[in-house]
Amino acid sequence: MFLKFILLSLGLMLPGMAAAAELNAANTAWVLTSTALVLFMTLPGLSLFYGGLVRSKNVLSVLMQCFAITCVVSLLWLAGVYSVIFADGGAWQPFLGGLSKVFLAGVDTASLTGDIPETVYFMFQMTFAIITPALIVGAFAERMKFSAMLWFSTLWLLIVYVPICHWIWGGGWLAQLGAMDFAGGIVIHVNAGVAALVSALVLGNRKGFPNTAMPPHNMTMVVTGAGMLWVGWYGFNAGSALTADGKAGMTMLVTHIGAASGALTWMFIEWQRFGKPSVLGIVTGMVAGLGTITPASGFVGPLGGLVIGVVAGVVCFYATQYVKRSLKIDDSLDVFPVHGIGGITGSLLTGVFAASQLGGMGLKEGVSILDQVGVQALAVVVTIVWSALFSYLILKGLDGWMGLRVSPDEEVQGLDQVLHEETGYLDL
Repeated sequence: MFLKFILLSLGLMLPGMAAAAELNAANTAWVLTSTALVLFMTLPGLSLFYGGLVRSKNVLSVLMQCFAITCVVSLLWLAGVYSVIFADGGAWQPFLGGLSKVFLAGVDTASLTGDIPETVYFMFQMTFAIITPALIVGAFAERMKFSAMLWFSTLWLLIVYVPICHWIWGGGWLAQLGAMDFAGGIVIHVNAGVAALVSALVLGNRKGFPNTAMPPHNMTMVVTGAGMLWVGWYGFNAGSALTADGKAGMTMLVTHIGAASGALTWMFIEWQRFGKPSVLGIVTGMVAGLGTITPASGFVGPLGGLVIGVVAGVVCFYATQYVKRSLKIDDSLDVFPVHGIGGITGSLLTGVFAASQLGGMGLKEGVSILDQVGVQALAVVVTIVWSALFSYLILKGLDGWMGLRVSPDEEVQGLDQVLHEETGYLDL
């Protein structure tokens, strides 16, 4: 009896040891909420944001693509994508995970990842996998066949997203080198941004670009979608802490500061250059700020969030102008200059502002700012090369097999009618 009392007392004095393998209800509730927020980013956030940016004859095609990608990725995630990213890969662990959790084999309601149910972790990570190929839709909007889009999204997830995600988040070789990507600056934004640029180059410009004006058809829809993205991004970044604590709180704070400073920076640059601030400019700057703060969000403090947001507004604004006006590349909805360039910038700055002397959470012992920036640069370069190479090969293979683009006449008519026999508005 006395021994039992001693053991119980030790358990009460050492709660971390006693509860190491127990479910944490607060963390579980927060990650459940975050999962819903991240899915909310794609459906309806990104769908409305992209849908409003295209011309009215193509609005349904964009909504359909985001919806279909959500369904396809969800089933692929269950069938084995989750397993080959996050299950133990044994000898192959530096490069790829294993097959032990195909169709969630062996996972039940009692299975935990850390101190949250594995089913919740499965769902949370699935929402990240959904939004990544959905981002690429913005690059080839208004001209890609629906069937080609489905095949591209499927193959891209399997060949491009899976290994990069495992290398950084699944315990792969880049994680072992110390690459820092808290919520997807490299895995999602650099990865999707580079694929978007390659897609725009392979498909070619839309008919009439750049001489014909192609303004957004519904700015109210754009701002509504942008607002949903901003709110949903709290789950994206702060949810990646997987805890309901001060770290999640700081992550949410710097995410918000990055969004606000990116939005205002873009707005003021545009105001100074063109004489008037635009609604499109301020919401695009917000998205740039969010994408750029994402890799750093769990590692930096408020100062880092502010500086990274301002830098995002400047760099992404001029990148957008350069890609569209100088290079004349028709990345329809500016995926590469906003998400790709933003992700690269934020990933490199993570190695700087994570340092404790700049208000960050601190680098690993013995690692200097220069060392960490070098690791960040390596991870960025590897992602760029892998994504660019295999995105190109997938697109060229599909083009030779089934063709990527609708015909010029079909493009003029609009994808809503041509591919879906529907219209977004009754008066069309």
